Amino acid sequence: MTQPPEQNAALRHLYQALEQAGTILLGKERELRLALACLLARGHLLIEDLPGVGKTTLAHLLARLLGLGYARIQFTSDLLPADILGTSIYERRSERFRFHPGPLFAQLVLADEINRATPKTQSALLEAMEERQVTVEGETRPLPDPFFVIATQNPSFQIGTFPLPESQLDRFLMRIHLGYPDPDSEKALLRGRDRRELIAPLAPVLPLEELRLLQAAVEAIHVSEPIIEYCFALLTLTRRSPRFLQGLSPRAGLGLVRSARAWALLSGRNAVYPEDVQAVLGPCVAHRLSLGKEQDPAAQGEIADYLLSQVPVP
Repeated sequence: MTQPPEQNAALRHLYQALEQAGTILLGKERELRLALACLLARGHLLIEDLPGVGKTTLAHLLARLLGLGYARIQFTSDLLPADILGTSIYERRSERFRFHPGPLFAQLVLADEINRATPKTQSALLEAMEERQVTVEGETRPLPDPFFVIATQNPSFQIGTFPLPESQLDRFLMRIHLGYPDPDSEKALLRGRDRRELIAPLAPVLPLEELRLLQAAVEAIHVSEPIIEYCFALLTLTRRSPRFLQGLSPRAGLGLVRSARAWALLSGRNAVYPEDVQAVLGPCVAHRLSLGKEQDPAAQGEIADYLLSQVPVP
């Protein structure tokens, strides 16, 4: 099955964006690919890692290369929901209140260090991330299309952090870790210029209409019945295994299938293969699973390896 010419052109531009991003964020090709897959699947991305490994750079880089309206929100303990959503201000000239949108009304929103804000402020994102709208002062206001939240999270052992509740974690389609770069990439970073200086002159390479076309193309990627059975078996295992306190929800299953579709599209295929499911399994499900009290927290890869080892490949 051949792809339409418009879709092929959009994919070429997307690969070009991926290639340029790889020259800025060195040694993180898989993480960049996962971030793009998350965007194509109309999800939101959580990046959990130590400060200084490139989380903010990744968000700024994607916004620049994809030509998306960008806003950065620095989460702190005194941040209020109105600081994110916006507020109405009385104007004397018109003698009425006028709503001033907050930074959440952007196409790509970086929620930086999201777990440094209180649960009340974190909850202000729930409606926006799930329904792509916000209700302020009794009025519902739509958010831009596309709407993509990239949140960064510091490790929970650091001072001044508030753990994200399960309902908040479940709004993120994927969670990834950047980690330290490999030795060669880090030496190249040390020799090179500041990453912000390299991002500044970049021009968008993927028009907005092509991004929307690719998002629509993801929904048309074929998922066969054996792949559905494979995903269902993975979900069922998490609900029956004593290793987990609670299993994956149907929403997690839908997210897994959407992510596998996006990964297949990035790989130039019109149908989902088992390796597409395997590629996105860890980022899609690890943050949604609660481990037993006797067990140490497992890494994303360990959870994915365990699930894949227990379920036969179709």
